[in-house]
Amino acid sequence: MTLFQLAVLAVIQGITEFLPISSSGHLILVPELTSWPDQGLLIDVAVHAGSLLAVVLYFIRDIWQLTRGLVARGSASTRPQVGMLIAATIPVGIAGFALHEVGQENLRDPQVIAWATIIFGILLYVADRVGMTLRRMEHMTWGAAMTIGFAQVLALIPGTSRSGITMTAARMLGFERADAARFSMLLSIPVILAAGLLAGIDLYKAGDASLTTAALVAGGLAFVAAYIAIWGLMAWLRRASFTPFVIYRLVLGTGLLIWIYT
Repeated sequence: MTLFQLAVLAVIQGITEFLPISSSGHLILVPELTSWPDQGLLIDVAVHAGSLLAVVLYFIRDIWQLTRGLVARGSASTRPQVGMLIAATIPVGIAGFALHEVGQENLRDPQVIAWATIIFGILLYVADRVGMTLRRMEHMTWGAAMTIGFAQVLALIPGTSRSGITMTAARMLGFERADAARFSMLLSIPVILAAGLLAGIDLYKAGDASLTTAALVAGGLAFVAAYIAIWGLMAWLRRASFTPFVIYRLVLGTGLLIWIYT
């Protein structure tokens, strides 16, 4: 791939990883629509690392408080939250590993992406409109965390969006928009780390783990794009709804169906 193509993919990955519009769906569609070659495992690892660094940096205070709660006396109030984040990651971890072993080629079909984009976009709209705004992060319970965790398994279907389905579940449970996004972002850290490690293991087995300029550029661009996307999303949700993202999903999904069937 050319440096320009890698840059485009890295920016797309960074922006879509945390917005409720599906990063995997977009990354699958790019080569389908442009005939670009696959970016390869090394770039996969690089963009995952960039996205991970962005979310860790943005939520560094939250992560510090959660970490301190595990080791410091008098900070026990944050320990259940750490346990909830870990427990909520287990379902998608098991399902993701199983899917990685058996392969997911059947799910990478543009038709699957198109319908998932539309259906889960509508579900996000309904949840955002019906869900009350009574609960914040500190009101998270084990039951709510596990409900969000099991909903996250659906994100293994390209077009669903990991952030989108977790925010949908959180809004259904009555969490405020910004807090739904906050829990979703924190929940993304172990998920992105696990996905990056799986890709890294595949890369190591392939015997091509050397760091390249292309990988550094891709990782750096993914980091910048992801950080801006997180900052923008959190700022937006403090004062507005998910509706613009729903509209985007409906337009994208409909456009894909027209492209596929005509």
